[in-house]
Amino acid sequence: MLRKPGFRFALCATVLAFLVVLLGAYTRLTHAGLGCPDWPGCYGFLGVPMSEAKQALAEARFPEAPLEVVKGWNEMVHRYFAGTLGLLILGLAVQALRHRGEPGQPLRLPLLIFGLVILQAAFGMWTVTLKLWPQVVTAHLLGGFATLALLFLLSLRLSGAFPALPALSGRLRGLAGAALALLVGQIALGGWVSSNYAAVACVDLPTCHGQWWPAMDFANGFHLTQQIGPNYLGGQLDSDARTAIHMSHRLGALLVTLILLLLAWRLRAAGLGRLAALLVLALAVQIGLGLSNVLLHLPLPVAVAHNGGGAALLLVLVLINYRLRPVRAGALRESPDSHGTLAPAPLASAGK
Repeated sequence: MLRKPGFRFALCATVLAFLVVLLGAYTRLTHAGLGCPDWPGCYGFLGVPMSEAKQALAEARFPEAPLEVVKGWNEMVHRYFAGTLGLLILGLAVQALRHRGEPGQPLRLPLLIFGLVILQAAFGMWTVTLKLWPQVVTAHLLGGFATLALLFLLSLRLSGAFPALPALSGRLRGLAGAALALLVGQIALGGWVSSNYAAVACVDLPTCHGQWWPAMDFANGFHLTQQIGPNYLGGQLDSDARTAIHMSHRLGALLVTLILLLLAWRLRAAGLGRLAALLVLALAVQIGLGLSNVLLHLPLPVAVAHNGGGAALLLVLVLINYRLRPVRAGALRESPDSHGTLAPAPLASAGK
């Protein structure tokens, strides 16, 4: 199958989106989400004010937000990369409109991604103007992961290199879809952990505070209608509420691990050994990073890598679900060999 127009463009956007996810994590973890108290500029400038005159003007404009140059640059670099990604996605949308009507050329997906990136820009603004309100920060994180996943899906569709596998089992497709949905839920929980600064609420494993079921306040930990107004930098919740969030993320990780291992086993049994091995590898790396976050007390490189590991695991599941999609009527049907590679199968005769 031939590549369609825009494949390399979409692939570059996917790589850039992955980098933006990592930069977003780095910005949160270095407490630089309010490194610039305004949006889209920084203290009224296009970049972080560096001269003494500009810094004096910045402090006069925002006396309640003292300038920290390093945090300001952390925030602005993230914005620059996100802005560049937005321009790439605009280019993809324009290209899709130009080539609409060509066989197999996606149109709705590029337009959906463009709409999503506009919403992401709004969430980026609200993240600052609402002072890191956890609901907005979590939604912004989910939007970043969704943008990455949809760009990867677009790259797969434009590549022409990943035809649908035969319908091995409706249950297998259902399991893969459920695994993807659970992983998205776990990513949302991870965003809630990060936005409420609950990553180090428990510093021991496998227990928390030396107990299997410590004191937890789920009502306040998951109070989604908490008021807008305070500065949420550093978090506003007490220890029991943060513990509830942290433990929920741990239990979610256990459930997702079991489902993904079941999916890997089912994939291997269906002859898709390479997809199964890729899934297990991504899962093992992510589990290792998650455990390291707790045992090493959230070192910055490991914490950023944990976000990247979640993104990589999401892309693996997008690939699996894409390969297991139903074969369109009249399309060339292919079947996997015992190693998970593809071998063409003869077309059914027209009379059957």
